[in-house]
Amino acid sequence: MINLKTLGLSFILSSLGVVSTASAAPSLEQLWLTEGVSVPESVLVYRNGKTNFLLVSQIDGESNTKDGKGGIAKMSLDGALDNVNWVTGLHAPKGMAQFGGKLYVADVDEIVVINIKTAEIEKKVAVPGAIFLNDVTVDSKGTVYVSDMKTGKIHRYANNALSDHFTKLENINGLKAIGSNVVAGAGKNLYMIDSNKNRLDIASGFAQGIDGVESINKGDFLVSCWAGLIYYVHLGGKVELLLDSQKEGINTADIGFDNVTQTLYVPNFLKNSVTAYKVNSH
Repeated sequence: MINLKTLGLSFILSSLGVVSTASAAPSLEQLWLTEGVSVPESVLVYRNGKTNFLLVSQIDGESNTKDGKGGIAKMSLDGALDNVNWVTGLHAPKGMAQFGGKLYVADVDEIVVINIKTAEIEKKVAVPGAIFLNDVTVDSKGTVYVSDMKTGKIHRYANNALSDHFTKLENINGLKAIGSNVVAGAGKNLYMIDSNKNRLDIASGFAQGIDGVESINKGDFLVSCWAGLIYYVHLGGKVELLLDSQKEGINTADIGFDNVTQTLYVPNFLKNSVTAYKVNSH
């Protein structure tokens, strides 16, 4: 039987020039581990010409407390901790995304806009009714999407205006924009919300709640679960476990991925560290 939802997903991705190319079983190879960050929740890869670095959100306290202790650290792509206090004065910053020289950060009930060149906070956008803003993504036109894990909403921020993009997504967390569509991890399910706000199934059966979502190999995805799991998700919905660090108590929070070097960056939350892995997917 043809799964019409999967067929629709394949059509959407194909129309964007997205075709799965992975063949051999994917795997991870650890490259480095850097300690010295304070409750890291998310890693963002920033590339702009010869300017390349990592940004790491640091909660440095409780996950939903407005205590002013949070911030953003700056690291080199090879793991050197350049500036642990690149931005300070946030509360419990989590997901991040960038567009047009601006960094967008989910911070409890606000979207914080930071000038990447100057590392200065330019604006704080309060999200009415927000309780636990979690991940952020930006589409190709600069529209910002942010998830709220407690209210089950995906908020949309465009042209200085806020709106509800999608609602009733229980435990919504990880987001990844692909064209005008948004891939969303909600609980143990991975969905795509298309441009008409239809929800299409991508994959399910994850052992824990989804945290981070990244696109890899033009159609496949890397997915992390906070408890210590990283998965490779194929376009057809097949899910493969790449890493299980639950017994060691090593968290795998909101991952970042560098398509140029095929490197996965993992914030280890309670371990106050970031680990980098080479992703072997061919």
